Amino acid sequence: MKRLQTLLWPLVTAAIVLTVWQLAVTATDTQIFPSPVGVEKAVAQLFRKGLLLRYVGDSLFRVGTGYLVAISLGIPLGIVLGYYPDAGDAVSPLIQILRPISPLAWIPLSVVWFGVGNLAAIFLISLASFFPVVVSTMNAVRNVPHIFLRAGCNFGLSPIAVLTRVVFPAALPQILIGLRISLGIAWLVVVAAEMIAVDSGLGYLIIDSRNAGKRYDLVVAGMLLIGLIGLGLDTGMRRLNYLKSMRWGISQ
Repeated sequence: MKRLQTLLWPLVTAAIVLTVWQLAVTATDTQIFPSPVGVEKAVAQLFRKGLLLRYVGDSLFRVGTGYLVAISLGIPLGIVLGYYPDAGDAVSPLIQILRPISPLAWIPLSVVWFGVGNLAAIFLISLASFFPVVVSTMNAVRNVPHIFLRAGCNFGLSPIAVLTRVVFPAALPQILIGLRISLGIAWLVVVAAEMIAVDSGLGYLIIDSRNAGKRYDLVVAGMLLIGLIGLGLDTGMRRLNYLKSMRWGISQ
């Protein structure tokens, strides 16, 4: 019953929003902002032309590649900086200087370095995702109870074994929170990157539809697709919290 309610209420909310949206468009008789039916027709048009799956696939490829690069570099670095406080204190000022810089500010440099294409977008996504991963991992490692570390040392584990068999599993639930946040940031950045640095993807769809004929039905369709895919990605990340390997962590 509870699972049914969990599914039912979002559907009811979506139905209310769509109804209000349709009534507002009908009442104002606007010729610019599309109705839900117009957006549905725009999505169907994209599908018939073979563009829908291509644009979604291109955006997911860029996000997936950039995100994997970020976590491949960010998690090991965060573990080292969290486990060795002196190293963390030395590098932390540099991280705190670079972290607040908006990924959009890196767009001109990314185009100069990588040209207009996938590499520029992947670089921006990696950069935007990297810092949240590093900071969350570093803080998670520092929050691991010292009794865990002493227990590992008492059992004769090497420093590498302590990191891989004690520190990382204990910090994993908190690391996962940072991964979830960074994935959301990556999905935001890909839209901005595709508006400037590439000629495909959902971000490109929005800016191209706006510039070429003011197709606001396609603009809104692109926005809704971005939101729905973002919801799916976030739901998938939250599902990881239910894995058995996550249940003994310090966040429980």
